[in-house]
Amino acid sequence: QVQFVESGGGLVQPGGSLRLSCAASGSAFSILAWGWYRQAPGKQRELVAYITSNGHTTYVDSVKGRFTISRDNGKNTVYLQMASLNAEDTAVYLCNTHPVPYVYWGQGTQVTVSS
Repeated sequence: QVQFVESGGGLVQPGGSLRLSCAASGSAFSILAWGWYRQAPGKQRELVAYITSNGHTTYVDSVKGRFTISRDNGKNTVYLQMASLNAEDTAVYLCNTHPVPYVYWGQGTQVTVSS
């Protein structure tokens, strides 16, 4: 069973930065594409960014130029560097495979942007 452990969230002021990490179990990490998703209260979960097995990255328009997704296959870890955060970025952030998320999700990590 694949498991994901997200970390790095917290409370940050508008304009601040955070770096999220997602440690994934399983031997297929390096051949899979991975995505960061987020779910804000009362809203549907949305894909924020994803990275393919060869390192190609794609972002949703609302985070382009502010977020950077990366991966370390040696550590089975996916990262999301977030900058210029604003209140609309407040959500629980989760990682999973892309384009078809694995059936089980991790707990996610809470990001709250507030002054």
